[in-house]
Amino acid sequence: MADYDALRARVQELADRDWDVPTLEDRVAKLAAEGIPKKTLNRDEILAKKEQILDRVQRRGEEYNFVAQNCARGTALAVMDEFGLGNMEVIRALSPFPGFGGTGWMCGGVTGGLIALGLYFGSDDVVDYEATGATIMAARSFMPRFEAEVGSVLCPKIQEDVVFGRYMDPAASEENMEAFASAKGFEKCGLFPGIGARVAAEIIIQSLE
Repeated sequence: MADYDALRARVQELADRDWDVPTLEDRVAKLAAEGIPKKTLNRDEILAKKEQILDRVQRRGEEYNFVAQNCARGTALAVMDEFGLGNMEVIRALSPFPGFGGTGWMCGGVTGGLIALGLYFGSDDVVDYEATGATIMAARSFMPRFEAEVGSVLCPKIQEDVVFGRYMDPAASEENMEAFASAKGFEKCGLFPGIGARVAAEIIIQSLE
């Protein structure tokens, strides 16, 4: 069950964080220019450094959300960057996914996390049903874990219960977006990309155990 007091405290920590904007902008600019570096994953090293990796992925989910102002992109990019998955076209494709197209449905921490899992467990072969099954099993593990951590997978419910005490619906109008930004929504809502990225990374690491 979600610990709402702890979640709200973490949201406030993000609101108060001193964000190193130039460093973050330089990092994402490098990814945009050079792409996501491919990596040869070392199972033993990953397992030995599991907690360090999870903490880094969570922090980067928060940071990428803040600089991109997009929870789905921030979540996926943190996991993709860590494990050398996919390319920046995937991040471009995730542009409309915060709040599931701004409709007030699925949190971008969920959609971005699922995309990252698909890149890791999936296959370029569309008739590789075993790989498809692996992605579904990873997703079925991801969804309840995220919900247990956050209390919901739905953007309005998360905003109401954890972040603002109400749903601000930033995509509804320019005024709503300005109010969301003024309330430090991009800082505070980084919690959920961080959690989504961490849960996805944990599932990937557990598959190596």
